[in-house]
Amino acid sequence: MTPLERWQAVLNRETPDRVPMDWWSTGEVEQKIKTYLGCETMDAVCERLHIDRPLTVGPAYVGPPTPDNTCPFGIRRQRVAYEGGDYNEVVHHPLAEFGTVEEIEDGYRWPSPDWWDYSSIRDQVKGNEHRPVCGGGSEPFLTYKHLRGQEQAFIDLVMNPEMVHYCLDRLYELCYINTQRIYEQIPGRVLITYVAEDLGAQEGLMYSPDQIRTFFLPRMKRMIDLAHQAGAFVFHHSDGAIRDILPDLIDAGIDVLNPIQWRCKGMDREGLKCDFGDQIVFHGGMDNQYTLAFGSTEEVQQEVRDNLRILGSGGGYILAPCHNIQPVSPPENIVAMYETGYEVGRMQ
Repeated sequence: MTPLERWQAVLNRETPDRVPMDWWSTGEVEQKIKTYLGCETMDAVCERLHIDRPLTVGPAYVGPPTPDNTCPFGIRRQRVAYEGGDYNEVVHHPLAEFGTVEEIEDGYRWPSPDWWDYSSIRDQVKGNEHRPVCGGGSEPFLTYKHLRGQEQAFIDLVMNPEMVHYCLDRLYELCYINTQRIYEQIPGRVLITYVAEDLGAQEGLMYSPDQIRTFFLPRMKRMIDLAHQAGAFVFHHSDGAIRDILPDLIDAGIDVLNPIQWRCKGMDREGLKCDFGDQIVFHGGMDNQYTLAFGSTEEVQQEVRDNLRILGSGGGYILAPCHNIQPVSPPENIVAMYETGYEVGRMQ
C-alpha cells in the first residue's frame, strides 16, 4: 500500500498492510536524523524508515508587508534558545492593551482571507499522489493567547467573556474561509483537516468543562461539519489529560485523536481503547516525556509493541510520537521506534 492507502484504510476501519506511521519533530531533530542516516532530505528519511507522513498544504501570504519576525496578526516573535535548539516565542501581544470589544474594533485591523493566495495549492500536491493530504483547520484560542498574552487570555474567559466571544468569532471565521478555499483548490483531495485546541495539562483540563462547551465546542463543531461536508476526516490535537471532555469532542464529530499522552492522568491506553476505540482513531502514543527522550532503546521498542497491542488492537491506530520529537531524544531511539513499528506493525 501507499501511505495514502494506509491512512485511508485505518480511517475507514479497514485493514492496511501494516500500521501506518507518522513523523512529528522540531527542525533540529530533522537535521540530526538526516545526518545520522546519511539522508539528504526528509523524504529520503521517510522512505528509509517507512514513515507515512502526510503532505500539508496551504496558501501563500500576499497581504500587506509585515515587520521582521511579525505575522499578519501583528504578533511578534523572537528565537529563544534552549538546550539543543530554539523556539520562536511570542514577545509582543498586539491586543494586550485593549480593555473592551469597542477598543479592539477601533484600534485593530483583523487579517482578511484575501491576504492569502491559494492558487499554488494545486501545484503542491503534484507528484504527491501517493501521500495523504492535510489541509485547512483551526486552533484559534492559541492565536487568542498570542494576541492577548497567555495569562490574560485565561483571565478573559472569566472576566471578559464578551471579548473572547468576539475575537474567537473573528478568528474562526478566518479559519473557516481559509479551509473552504483550500478545499476549492483541490476538491476531494484533502484527507485530513486539523481542528485543534490544547485543552489539557498534566493532571487535568486547563479549562472547566463549561468553558470548553461555551467557548470552543460550538465553533469547533462548525469547522468539523465543514470538513465532513468536503469528505475530509477531522484530526483533533489536544495535549494532556483530556479524558473528561473526550465524549464531548467525539459528539462534536472528531475522527482522529492526537497525541495520546498516556503518562498524563486518566489517559491510560487500555481505558481509552476500551471506552472510545470504536468511535475514534488514535494517533501518537509514543511518549516524549520519558521514553523517546531518556529511555533505553529496549524501552522504546517495548513501548512500540505495547502501543500496537493496546491502541492497535482491532485497528484504528497510527503510530507516531506524542508531540514533536525534541533534540534531547537520541537518534538511536527514533530509529528504534520506526524500525520496530515497521516490523511489528506488519503482523497486526
